[in-house]
Order: sequence, then structure tokens, then C-alpha cells
Amino acid sequence: MPEKDPSSYELITYLWVVGLSCWGGLAGYLRKIRGGVVARFSVSELVGELVISGFVGVLTFYLCEAADLNQVLAAAFVGISGHMGSRAVFALEQYLLKKLDRSYQS
Repeated sequence: MPEKDPSSYELITYLWVVGLSCWGGLAGYLRKIRGGVVARFSVSELVGELVISGFVGVLTFYLCEAADLNQVLAAAFVGISGHMGSRAVFALEQYLLKKLDRSYQS
């Protein structure tokens, strides 16, 4: 099996990943509106949410590929992380900071 490389995936793969994560981001944004977290609909806020969701979805896809996860499970993780948006980035950041802190203490 060839080495995994971000440039070796086909465009259709990236379209699915970004589409699924943005769908999760849209669902998250609509949940915020219904929950009163966001006062009213804003195109710029929606676009920001979709960009963050797409970014997180691609990162999640890479992590799932590196872990050799089943594609259906990876798709679920991509959608969930897209729904989480910036919270997923924050969770990953916290995990990495704890991991780095432990490695520097050793």
C-alpha cells in the first residue's frame, strides 16, 4: 500500500469530506439559532461556521486515515466534528497541550 499523503486523495474524497463536515456545521448553526445562542441569522456568521467546520472535518479525516479507521466510522467522525466546529478544534488543542506537557515533564 502506498504511503498516505494528503495530495494522493482524489478531489471527490475531499468534496465528500468537506460537504459532510459543512453539513454538520450547518446543523450546528441551526441548533444555535433555535437554542437562542445566536440572536438572529447572519450570513457572515454562517460562512464562518462552515469554514471552521470544513477545516475541522478535513483534520478529522486525516486523523481517521492515520488511524486506519473504517470509512463509515470516519465519515461519522467527520460529520460530528463538523457539527462541533470550533469546539472540536479546542478539544484537540487541549488534548495536544496535555500530551506535550506530559512529554516535557518526563
